[in-house]
Amino acid sequence: MINPVMIDGLDLSYTQVGNLATGNFVGYLVLAIIGGFLAARWGPRIVITLSLTVMGVTMIMTGTATSYRFALIMRILTGLGNGGAFVPAMALGAIWFPLKQRGLATGIVTAGIGIGFALSGLIVPPILVAYGGEGWRYCWYYLGIIVLALAGVCYGLIRNRPQDPRPAPLRPETGNTGKKEKNRGRLHWERVYRLGSVWHLGFVYFMFGFSYVIYINFFATYLIKEIGWTSSQAGDLFSLLGLISIFCGLLWGKISDMIGRKTAAALVYLTLAVSYAIFAIWRSQGALYLSAILFGLCAWAIPTIMAAAAGDYMGPRLAPAGLGFVTLFFGIGQALGPAFGGLIADYRGSFTPAFLLAMSVSLVGSAGALTLRKPGT
Repeated sequence: MINPVMIDGLDLSYTQVGNLATGNFVGYLVLAIIGGFLAARWGPRIVITLSLTVMGVTMIMTGTATSYRFALIMRILTGLGNGGAFVPAMALGAIWFPLKQRGLATGIVTAGIGIGFALSGLIVPPILVAYGGEGWRYCWYYLGIIVLALAGVCYGLIRNRPQDPRPAPLRPETGNTGKKEKNRGRLHWERVYRLGSVWHLGFVYFMFGFSYVIYINFFATYLIKEIGWTSSQAGDLFSLLGLISIFCGLLWGKISDMIGRKTAAALVYLTLAVSYAIFAIWRSQGALYLSAILFGLCAWAIPTIMAAAAGDYMGPRLAPAGLGFVTLFFGIGQALGPAFGGLIADYRGSFTPAFLLAMSVSLVGSAGALTLRKPGT
């Protein structure tokens, strides 16, 4: 939502805008896998809190940027906080709940993503209007302050385990007393990267990271710069997408509990591919709304299913580490998607080929999901 005005404020090309998103996701990539291991070792609460603090500060600093280079550095640092917060938060459902409830529990967590998208679609356009050409800076200021406030909320409310009566102290989770507890304290990290099914999960997750980020990152820019919509119109549609997506993780998490992770993931990828195709080919208002609705219905289903599947394959204790490992592949996809999308848009003078590329990659993801093996086989 900020990209179209930021393009004018810093005189950026579409390639540079794509690179800003890529920088964010490179940072995400670095901390995604490490954040999962840190959460398994120190507990999700402290890792999430510190990561959100980094995010908030660097988002505010992004608003002070006077050059492309400084903005890129800040986006990379924001990405570090993003990866460090997101993976442990998504893993909480696998830590707290048994196999048959993990999809639903993780779906509830992903409702926060939809709420964030919906609020950004409502908050950003009025700020842009109120502050004119400098509006993009104030968007970063206000959003950064909100993230810092949420860091404080997480520090006060998150529990590493359901039985914790209060936030756990800052110490490694190594068990307490007795031989059984000491054995429980040992984390067999090698299981994470030695299990072939986890690598397969990573491949499937890569396809989502690469495809969805092209759609989301260039959503408003495409509508405003290429279709001719106003920022308010684009914001309304973006907000609708976010509102619809609030319960998609919960819905698909429950569906994956019922019909299996691989079947649910394949259906999600097919639906997303249709959404990308409509957005690329048909430019009528009705078609663009249909694309956003279809995307919203499945937007965060794949992260939900992947988080639940990490718990299925790795067990509750190693779930954050397992999710961090497969998120490495997701992060690579996220980093490559905007760069490719921006280059294609600059070369072809349109975002249509980029959205068609997203559609093709999503279809590959659907095929990959269907070939996943059951946990324990």
